[in-house]
Amino acid sequence: MDDSELIKTIRSRLGLSQKAFADAIHVAFSTVNRWENNKSTPNRMARVLLADFCEKNDVDEKLVAAIKNTGR
Repeated sequence: MDDSELIKTIRSRLGLSQKAFADAIHVAFSTVNRWENNKSTPNRMARVLLADFCEKNDVDEKLVAAIKNTGR
């Protein structure tokens, strides 16, 4: 699963809009939109924020591991 699919899957499973998801992980809405449309990928710090948010919200461990490991 590539970054865009992974982020869409996580956000969808949490039932969040792109805006709500962006607010929750402290990035701009446009950042999440670019990630999901495969225009850019999360940098290392964003991956840390994503993984931390996912762990706190009981997202599937496989998805958390994937977000930590993609883009290397």
